[in-house]
Amino acid sequence: MKRLLILEDGTYFEGESFGAPHIGTGEVVFTTGMSGYQEVLTDPSFKGQMILFTYPTIGNYGINRDDFESMEPSCSGVIVKDYARVASNWRSQMTLDEFLKNKKIPGISGIDTRALTRKIRESGTIKGSITNVVEDLEHEYDQLRAIVLPKNQVQRVSTTRAFNVPGTGKSVVVVDFGMKQSILRELVSRKCSVTVVPYNYTSDQILALAPDGVLLSNGPGDPKDVQGATRMIRELQGKLPIFGICLGHQLLSLANGADTFKLKYGHRGSNHPVKEIASNNIYFTSQNHGYAVSRDSIDTTELMMTHIEINDETVEGIKHKKYPSFSVQFHPDAAPGPHDAVSLFDEFIELMDNWGRKNAEKNRY
Repeated sequence: MKRLLILEDGTYFEGESFGAPHIGTGEVVFTTGMSGYQEVLTDPSFKGQMILFTYPTIGNYGINRDDFESMEPSCSGVIVKDYARVASNWRSQMTLDEFLKNKKIPGISGIDTRALTRKIRESGTIKGSITNVVEDLEHEYDQLRAIVLPKNQVQRVSTTRAFNVPGTGKSVVVVDFGMKQSILRELVSRKCSVTVVPYNYTSDQILALAPDGVLLSNGPGDPKDVQGATRMIRELQGKLPIFGICLGHQLLSLANGADTFKLKYGHRGSNHPVKEIASNNIYFTSQNHGYAVSRDSIDTTELMMTHIEINDETVEGIKHKKYPSFSVQFHPDAAPGPHDAVSLFDEFIELMDNWGRKNAEKNRY
């Protein structure tokens, strides 16, 4: 069945329908990864967005039970050049088309994804809608332009109650702003006892759990829309080691007086080069964000920049000069990869070890 992808600037692309036959509306963004579409589709950071895959064929290995980043995908649409009607992989349990139908997510294929990607790179991310072919498109455009995209995306994807994943190692509280399951997997593989808490937990509630450290997770949207998070972070700093990832990195920066801004078209994909300033090592990283920390704003804070993006020189990592707090904009937990920076989880464990020894020595005297 023919369907349309219409954009708020008055242009449209005609293609074929797959997935759910629903109307989908959201911010159209592109991702450049060549594999891992299941992880992309189930990443809560894509809440409310329509995902344009630049890799031409999507769905060839189907959907399996192991590669979910969340059990309920929260994107609002899928845009591809070609979707594979037949999935071939020993782990596959259903096709991409079946998965999207089950989750009520519309898809459109057969459009010129290169032209759409160029358009976004030139004009920036844009609001769009997957809709049916109609004679009068003006009404569809009017409806699209009238839609105000929600700003409470973190609230809509965060857990509503705390839960624990037992372990025998360090006790870590993960503040869920839209957490990927791969973060949990990395902590659990290091024997951590993990307590995942809602995004709006206070510092008192977190301290009452007596953790060895706090991890601020990834998540969707503008960090300035996450009410209360910066206050919570400021109140925890100096009392516990803190590690921020993606949105958690932006929130840690805001909490320390830095600023954030919206990127023209964001960083989304699994091939973004990042340089660690201290060592000059280059990592290839997985990223998914539309906002970044302002480089100039760091100069007036107690933060120092630790990582930089090679392509556009945006801030990719910071650490506090005084407190045991650090963060990165990319995903060291990347699934399916790359895993160049996965050792940052080991650095977090080491930071908690050192902090624990320091406090033990202080209490001894």
